Amino acid sequence: MAPFQYIDRPSPFSTKGGKSLPVFAVTPAHVETGTLEPLALDWAKKAGFKAEPGSVLLVPTAEGHVGGALFGLGSNPSENPYLTGKLARALPAGEWHIETAPLTANRLLLGYGLGAYSFDRYRSERVTEPRLLIPQDADAADIKRQISGVYLARDLINTPANDMSPADIEQAVRRLADHYKAEVSVITGDELLDKNFPLVHAVGRASTVAPRLIEMRWGKKGHRKVTLVGKGVSFDTGGLDIKPASSMLLMKKDMGGAANVLGLALMIMDAKLKVDLHVVIPAVENAIAGNAFRPGDVYKSRKGLTVQIDNTDAEGRLILADALAYADAEEPDLLIDMATLTGAARVALGPDLPPFFTDDEDLADAIADASIEVDDPLWRLPLHKGYERMLKAQIADLTNAPSGGMAGAITAALFLKRFVSPGRRWAHFDIFGWSQSERAHSPVGGEAQAIRALYRMLQAG
Repeated sequence: MAPFQYIDRPSPFSTKGGKSLPVFAVTPAHVETGTLEPLALDWAKKAGFKAEPGSVLLVPTAEGHVGGALFGLGSNPSENPYLTGKLARALPAGEWHIETAPLTANRLLLGYGLGAYSFDRYRSERVTEPRLLIPQDADAADIKRQISGVYLARDLINTPANDMSPADIEQAVRRLADHYKAEVSVITGDELLDKNFPLVHAVGRASTVAPRLIEMRWGKKGHRKVTLVGKGVSFDTGGLDIKPASSMLLMKKDMGGAANVLGLALMIMDAKLKVDLHVVIPAVENAIAGNAFRPGDVYKSRKGLTVQIDNTDAEGRLILADALAYADAEEPDLLIDMATLTGAARVALGPDLPPFFTDDEDLADAIADASIEVDDPLWRLPLHKGYERMLKAQIADLTNAPSGGMAGAITAALFLKRFVSPGRRWAHFDIFGWSQSERAHSPVGGEAQAIRALYRMLQAG
């Protein structure tokens, strides 16, 4: 069974094994020492090709047709392991294969596949892309599922809010579940109050599309219980504490946590990992209407802690609080939550390096090791107990928006920690979910972050 696709698109890979054109992936040393076939070497020297990172030079045949391509890796290919993503956007349409490359087949293919992504759902014309032949020594199935998981996260984030409401997030979960024969259940609208999800209801009730708690279950009872919780704010106006227009431009991506846990779930299910998987997504739109929740309101959470609303734009932690309390009650062996939660995380580490938080040292080491192994960058930030005082509210147990603006990513993580049992194996990921500039392995737009590292960690057991 092929991995799930949210948007139907042709594969960036070819398995035909027939006639294809060669790509010579080379370092400057290959050009300087002449370790290329004569025609390619002669053309490279005439064109002044220096094999700079990501450079591409088409090589003609003696008859003047395209006969192949040179691809520059730079002097140290390990500095940019997914540089081959540039090939997917630089080669002409057709079938290609890698003739020479000082890279593993898996890394080469993964880079190419990630870089081949494009989001053309709303374009009237689709461009024919080049396809790369899969080498025999590559783990094609694993590469394809990782790429499919990343593509799913990117597709969901890139889809505008008019087509990615809380109801559309539910449908995306159902489609994924149908593909892998998982079970889905949903609690919608005022039923959230009956089932004790008051914070999810409060945040989402002002939207014309009802808020909901979406669950997906897959795997066998008795296997390791892995629970993934993803923030699913389909659009964030900021609520009554409304954002300025410039800050709303990317708020379709505020369901990036949900998108990423679904991408990770795809990898887990497609690989048939021996886990009892539980996915929980609180899906809401933080809209403005007469019934919107207000600054100064106090709500009792699912866990029983009362929360004072000091800023309606700090809504993500509210819906995650109810979802985490619910997920935690099932006593999972591993609890992961992912959310596009704070601007403070971006100020601290920038858009490309998501922080994660955990008090479990073994879990922190496992995440860090997997991150390095698969070049999916992460950085641990502390759950500094000294900052818990910032969560104190005037008339409730907790505030959702500590004053002063200091250590915002840490205080948000500490807030979430209050809804997880002490000793639980838990990690919180504060992701950006967006690429602000084009990179070799990703265009500008929605991005998967941390899920390849988490998948590797789960693979390793």
